[in-house]
Amino acid sequence: MLKAVSSDRSRKIKVILALAVPSMIENFLQTIVGFVDTLFVSRIGLNEVAAVGVTNAIMAVYIAVFMAMGVGTSSLIARSVGAGEIHKAKAIARQSTWISALLGLAFGIITLFFAEPLLRLMGAEPHVLADSVVYFRIVAVPSIFISLMTVFGSILRAAGDTKTPMKVGLWINMVHIALDYVLIFGLFGWAGWGIAGAAWATSAVRVIGSVALFIYIRKSKLSFSIRKGASNEYALPLLKLSAPAAAERLIMRFGQVLYFGLIVRIGTDVYAAHILAGNIEIFSYMPGYGLAVAATTLVGQHLGANRKEDAYQYGLLTMWIAVVFMAFAGILLFVFSPIAANWFTKDAAVIKMVTTALRIDAFAQPFLAIGLVIAGALQGAGDTKSPMYSTAIGMWLVRVVGVYVLCLHFDMGIAGIWISIAIDLIIRAAYLTLRFYRKMRSAPA
Repeated sequence: MLKAVSSDRSRKIKVILALAVPSMIENFLQTIVGFVDTLFVSRIGLNEVAAVGVTNAIMAVYIAVFMAMGVGTSSLIARSVGAGEIHKAKAIARQSTWISALLGLAFGIITLFFAEPLLRLMGAEPHVLADSVVYFRIVAVPSIFISLMTVFGSILRAAGDTKTPMKVGLWINMVHIALDYVLIFGLFGWAGWGIAGAAWATSAVRVIGSVALFIYIRKSKLSFSIRKGASNEYALPLLKLSAPAAAERLIMRFGQVLYFGLIVRIGTDVYAAHILAGNIEIFSYMPGYGLAVAATTLVGQHLGANRKEDAYQYGLLTMWIAVVFMAFAGILLFVFSPIAANWFTKDAAVIKMVTTALRIDAFAQPFLAIGLVIAGALQGAGDTKSPMYSTAIGMWLVRVVGVYVLCLHFDMGIAGIWISIAIDLIIRAAYLTLRFYRKMRSAPA
């Protein structure tokens, strides 16, 4: 009996890792390319870096909405595939593609006509506004390709194929780096386009990625025609699932703006140290993001197949795998944080603050793992509201109030900021785990 249980657990772990590892690699590659992109732009000048930074702050909102559409798509398709309703899964894929395309077109039109006012609203200084407008329009007017890439990747992952998005991501990231260099700095006597070249490189690979992913979908079991068999039957279910996911991401973005504003009040050096710590910490998220994708797919598919207990076990097992991965990441953060900080700055005071932040964060990594994976599991089960509630409470109450009290009242500096973040992650993990337990126990057998 024990041998059978152990064998079943081992099988489940293999299934989880087969889905999660390609997603981890894909996320890691995207992060690396982001660093390279910033490095290339920084060689042009600081104004160009500022222009890209303020543009990316707006693009983060756009992408948040597109990713939310991907969440709704993943949830519905995973459950349909699990139930063996491939025709329904195809119909959902087609519907989500149309909705995503319309969203992308809408954001593109908004950018075309309102690029300058939006950039001013985000605080773009006059001396960087011209470069910001150029960069913003080139990367955001064709937002339809960002939206389509996101939803096409979600369709394939929901069907259990995480390798194809990884492979496409690998190739387009390599093309991106090459195009970035050539279009920014030029080649064979051509001077290049500077910041506009960086924007064109980004937009070009998004077009390539969208086409490549759709070609792979057409070869998969979820192959569908965009023009034929269109139906609005699944539009409302998609929007019902996607709207809370979009709200969650927007709450997170605007909450960050608010509590970043509080951090700026503490001091410029503290703010700089916080940003550097965040840039280093982002690598620890990779296992959690990959395993969250696996949790969404596996929970959704097994609920669709009416295998509730398997869905519950997959959710918990994926969570514990994430805890192991990210606890190890926490150990690395604790030990190597001074070395990592030294890569970004030689200021001893800033290095000390970054080290303090990352060593506090090291202890919060297992709770971050739980929050990421269980949020994915809940989304696979069709619950996109609980993650939204946890983000709202965490960002607007725990973090904002925590930073205000610990930093501005008790003068704890960067330690107060990251203690607030850790408390948020602990509360979020506990809340989402409880919600997942109740959701699975109340689901019909």
